[in-house]
Amino acid sequence: MGEKRTKSRLETWMEATYAKATARHPERLARFVTSSGLELAPCYAPEPSTPDFDERVGVPGEAPFTRGVQPTMYRGRLWTMRQYAGFATAEESNRRYRALLEQGTTGLSVAFDLPTQIGYDPDDAMAAGEVGRVGVSIATLEDMETLLDGIPLDRISISMTINSTAIILLAFLIAVARKQGVAPAALRGTVQNDMFKEFIARGTQRLPVQPSLRIVTDVIEYATRELPEFNPVSISGYHIREAGSTAVEEVAFTLADGIGYVDAALARGLQVDEFAPRLSFFFNAHNQLFEEVAKFRAARRLWASIMAERFGAQDKRSLMLRFHTQTAGSTLQARQVDVNVVRVTIQALAAVLGGTQSLHTNGRDEALNLPSEAAAVLALRTQQVLAHESGVTDVVDPLGGSPLVEDLTDRIEAGARELIERIDALGGTLAAVEAGFPQQRIEKSAYDAQRRIESGEDVVVGVNRFEVGDAADAVEFALDPAMEPQAVARVRAFRARRDEDAASASLRALDAALAGTVNLMPAVLTCVEAHATLGEIMARFEARYGTFLVPA
Repeated sequence: MGEKRTKSRLETWMEATYAKATARHPERLARFVTSSGLELAPCYAPEPSTPDFDERVGVPGEAPFTRGVQPTMYRGRLWTMRQYAGFATAEESNRRYRALLEQGTTGLSVAFDLPTQIGYDPDDAMAAGEVGRVGVSIATLEDMETLLDGIPLDRISISMTINSTAIILLAFLIAVARKQGVAPAALRGTVQNDMFKEFIARGTQRLPVQPSLRIVTDVIEYATRELPEFNPVSISGYHIREAGSTAVEEVAFTLADGIGYVDAALARGLQVDEFAPRLSFFFNAHNQLFEEVAKFRAARRLWASIMAERFGAQDKRSLMLRFHTQTAGSTLQARQVDVNVVRVTIQALAAVLGGTQSLHTNGRDEALNLPSEAAAVLALRTQQVLAHESGVTDVVDPLGGSPLVEDLTDRIEAGARELIERIDALGGTLAAVEAGFPQQRIEKSAYDAQRRIESGEDVVVGVNRFEVGDAADAVEFALDPAMEPQAVARVRAFRARRDEDAASASLRALDAALAGTVNLMPAVLTCVEAHATLGEIMARFEARYGTFLVPA
């Protein structure tokens, strides 16, 4: 009788992991087979005991997480299907959210208009002509209650794309949760709260760099103590890529921003493993399928290395780069808009093959206007087809081990490391941003990319090749011109109804907090619950810190 064969570490790990996961999610972890009945293994990888095994690639769910942050990935649980939406009034946006939830969206992402993003009430002269134009107008606690009416905050994850005024919008969310009877500790979701990338790429900053970093750190500190299920920052490469960066620059500058926030939190006195597990990231998905897949894998591996080697993180979760992905708005074209459906599908596929935890797919008509409801539903259906019909979710990291993908992963990681080292040499993220280093690199990359398109070197279907006529497709979505005056009337009526003494007292208390070093979140929350408006609160910040001026 021969000796019983000893199972490899990988076999033992797979059997134990999948046995537990099957018990938790029997609806997902069924027997996975192709249409021909061919059974699929959970993951295809060399055995750790063999010469072919590469520790830098590893296995899913284990550091350095090249192959994914969860061992089962989509076999165990699909990504959160978000649709980024917000326009006009809180009532209109709430109707869109309800419609998307009915169609199968599993998380909401709120888009705010420019006055809300920068911190102006609708009746401020600075808001004229922009109220409700590129997102929903939220100036008061009452607006936020309307926006989230009927949305169960203890069950639906809420992501808010907001930065300069993130601390205020988070306070609105907490106050609404309390009114719904939901404990803030039960809130799930993300507030973007990434100011470095505003200075680098996006431009909705209002305060100078250093005070902005203080506020970001206050939110991280507060959430670490009070919001254990909530992500207090979404470190965003999306806007860096939209501004024209390369994939390598997107990884480098995003992770450098993450390093800057970790440095700031540590300087505040937090321990790295207290807050790092709740840091989240946000990346772009572009058209170059294999480069994008490799980009996500390289970012995961590089972040695990940074957290372990630079910061000494011990908690496995601190090493995990968890990220949301949005398909690339900058690639959408106003001509032949139906072709955008193909672009979005390729980009969404790259995000899924790259192991995203959450995904938004753009509407076909977003190069023309805010997406129509039909376009938003079609974008959601794109995700659902990938999840349920394509088979790409049946195997963990199905492209892992491909010579092409592994080579691109290595080269993207190496290029990003080199740029991070240059930022370190400048004195770190804060110093590099103030000196304009990332901004200059992105501007050059954007210029080079546009030049290649204009010369025809890079083909854009329907724009510089395969054109049909000269005109853009027709606009399908229009906003009511009465919306802005109605918003002005609404915020003025809100102020007229409130207890003015309570609102004024809360704002004076905020002034005192701004003059000291205490965490600002409690004072902002008091202002919100005393019915101070977004613009009034932000004006106190500006009075204390001044405004950001672009260096000469």
